Amino acid sequence: MRHLISPLDFSVEEINALMDTANDIEKNPQKYAEACKGKKLATCFYESSTRTRLSHEAAMLNLGGSVLGFSSADSSSASKGESVADTIRTISCYADICAMRHPKEGAPLVASKYSSIPVINAGDGGHQHPTQTLTDLLTIRTLKGEISNTTIGICGDLKFGRTVHSLINALVRYPNVTFYLISPDELRLPDYIREDVLEKNNIQYKEMVRMEDALDKLDFLYMTRVQKERFFNEDDYVRMKDFYILDTDKMKLAPKSMYVLHPLPRVNEISVEIDKDERAAYFKQAQYGVYIRMALILKLLEIKVEEE
Repeated sequence: MRHLISPLDFSVEEINALMDTANDIEKNPQKYAEACKGKKLATCFYESSTRTRLSHEAAMLNLGGSVLGFSSADSSSASKGESVADTIRTISCYADICAMRHPKEGAPLVASKYSSIPVINAGDGGHQHPTQTLTDLLTIRTLKGEISNTTIGICGDLKFGRTVHSLINALVRYPNVTFYLISPDELRLPDYIREDVLEKNNIQYKEMVRMEDALDKLDFLYMTRVQKERFFNEDDYVRMKDFYILDTDKMKLAPKSMYVLHPLPRVNEISVEIDKDERAAYFKQAQYGVYIRMALILKLLEIKVEEE
């Protein structure tokens, strides 16, 4: 039995195969419509979510399965003090697979050690968000045709952004990927990722504060929001939250072939006027999130869909 706790849990070959399945699901949804008939997905979300929870649920429903779970810690026995280990032992009696989001780093990993069903890490604190990473990789590959030979700017909260940390860990396994890391000094990428991931693997990267200095060089601009829930100080959050706003004037500096990605939700960091730009790909990205999670559920449940 396998789990997905980190994007590195799967080899590059396995991730490429997952993306192949996701692309086939997009083209042939009916082929997969009853693949998980009789199977149940438990969504154990100790932290609020829209896209991640609903896309997991949509994925299982699209596969003909069913869903159960809770959408906040307050609506679970965690509010009574139940441990993650005991919760997953119980959930294992009710469901065939579990997607867990938790504010504490490492909680899904703990769950995986006590679970008798596959566990999907749906986000743990500021640590990892592997299903978002799979979504991002699928989006990049589908829009550009390849992940290799890509220049990506990552802008905003690089310190606390779990989507950023997971994505960098995954992208460095593909050849010739270059990063432009755009953030204020207070929200720079953590040293351990810069040193242990980028420098250790001889990855080309450049850090900068001004978004405008990178736009003309990019294949993708990955915007992130400044996350209020990760700040200990309200004044720091208020000072940082509008540090970057992508608008039509800035988009004029970018190539016609550059796509804008965002894990969502957005607040103010992408102006709504950008939504009309053909390069705005963040809602496509949300759709790809359903396809890749469908492929992931099939893989973890070891269900093979035969060619028609």
